[in-house]
Amino acid sequence: MTQFLTADDFARLRDIRATQPAIIGAALADRRRREVLRGDGRLFIVAADHPARGALGVGTNPIAMADRYELLDRLATALSRPGVDGVLGTPDIIDDLAALGLLDDKIIVGSMNRGGLRGACFEMDDRMTAYDVPTMLASGIDFAKTLVRVDLDDPGTVATLTAMTDAVTQASAAGLPIMLEPFLSNRVDGRIVNDLSTDAVILSIAIASGLGASSAYTWMKLPVVDDMERVMAATTMPTLLLGGDAGVDPDETFAAWEDALSLPGVRGLTVGRTLLYPPDDDVAAAVDIAAGLVHTDL
Repeated sequence: MTQFLTADDFARLRDIRATQPAIIGAALADRRRREVLRGDGRLFIVAADHPARGALGVGTNPIAMADRYELLDRLATALSRPGVDGVLGTPDIIDDLAALGLLDDKIIVGSMNRGGLRGACFEMDDRMTAYDVPTMLASGIDFAKTLVRVDLDDPGTVATLTAMTDAVTQASAAGLPIMLEPFLSNRVDGRIVNDLSTDAVILSIAIASGLGASSAYTWMKLPVVDDMERVMAATTMPTLLLGGDAGVDPDETFAAWEDALSLPGVRGLTVGRTLLYPPDDDVAAAVDIAAGLVHTDL
């Protein structure tokens, strides 16, 4: 992969963090902002909030995302491509990108709950450990995002749902769009697995849709599964499709996204590892294909 950022860029980033940290907040406050929806009314968001949950793996490589410099370079490449509307990340990622000057005219989606660390005994107790609504409002973050995994056999789910309820209520009161990513999940051989059957996804949507004192600003972030027509019939909320795990044949993945993007209510894609770490390592090419599926006028 061709390197987008330079050694000097990273030296400047380290210097800002060590000696001038106030520059980060100023960069977020002063960046050139845009409307969330414009033009064709569709969104293509690159996601990078996995590391904060201890999920560093891509495909068969369990530590693919461990090198922060490489991850930032891949994100910078993606954000430079036409049709990429913004980025989803935890504060550490967003602060790095802001300090590097990469967020002008981009939507920032703040990831809120990363407390359910991958493999932990408390993984389903997925409380807020990253952004909160007041901080996002003060920092000029455009959108909020939460993961809503529901395990009917795990009491930690109750704390997660309570945290989600508070987040949705606060976001709606502030007029901040909030994207919910719901799953029905359960433990298989000690590992949390999301149920991607059509009926399970529909049930997860029903549960997530009722969270909070108002749903006026709620969006959905949903997997592409079988019978997406039934899935999208389960909600009136604007929906972004999530990309899933890397390792699946790229042509099959792109074809599935293209079909789902044609359904009523689907507003675009939020994709991370699948595009940032493609099998051929050509980030720009993978991102360009996905952008063309979302924004057909490119």
